[in-house]
Amino acid sequence: MYSQIAANKRRTVIIMAVFVAFVGAIAWLFDQYLGGQPSMFYGVLVGAALYAFITYFAGSRLALAVNGAREIQKQENPRLWRIIENLCITDGLPMPKVYIMDDPSPNAFATGRTPQTAAVCATSGLLDIMDDNELQGVFAHELGHVKNYDIRVSMVAFALTAVISLMADVILRMTWFRGGRNRNENEQVLMILGIVAAILAPIVATMIQLAISRQREYLADATSALTTRYPEGLISALEKIGAYARPLRRQNTATAHLFFANPLRAHSLTALFSTHPPIEERIARLRHMEDHA
Repeated sequence: MYSQIAANKRRTVIIMAVFVAFVGAIAWLFDQYLGGQPSMFYGVLVGAALYAFITYFAGSRLALAVNGAREIQKQENPRLWRIIENLCITDGLPMPKVYIMDDPSPNAFATGRTPQTAAVCATSGLLDIMDDNELQGVFAHELGHVKNYDIRVSMVAFALTAVISLMADVILRMTWFRGGRNRNENEQVLMILGIVAAILAPIVATMIQLAISRQREYLADATSALTTRYPEGLISALEKIGAYARPLRRQNTATAHLFFANPLRAHSLTALFSTHPPIEERIARLRHMEDHA
């Protein structure tokens, strides 16, 4: 289990390093394309950073609000509260705020910048079909996201993606407004490279961001197995969700990455852009951990 957790952390670091290098390359091309207009370059960077900053501090409240989550107290659902409380004691985490969504789709999510500001949420469908061991596995996974500061990792990835998207948008807009008849050969080559980069860069950035999200899901699964010492509970929960295969009634792509399982309608064309690894692969990795524990 420890080796699996370490391997997932290493993969995240490698992907993040590639992401930063990719952003640096696009920033260099953007700077060259502007040709002596650094004020616009820094303006884009500041705008992206400000956008990410606001989202970082308001993101948790927005995620709970847009999904219709309702905060509960212990007396409203002692079973859920007790499971989360026991897991927090085991992990040495403060008790998060607890929410419930009225939705028949079995799912859950956690949000919060730090363990002190964390919140966890279960759908009514999850509470209906899961036994205590399965619920324990699911929320050990969600608290694993809190423990591993995955929200911060996601926000860094989001900020980098925002920077690239803004730079790409500026490049495309400037292409149409800058004169093209009097360009020399080098400028024409740079223009072509700029256009290609502006089209492809946001797609590549999104793919890297999704790869980071999937690695953090594997890491949270491994953390859950380590916390509970009973991977079978999480495996059983994943199998039930895989068999149920029902999306949330309230579809929201902006918060999809927060959920325990993909909450959106699955289409073969969008599988490549999923924020979650396949359930079958998650189960296979947990089985491997179980066999080598």
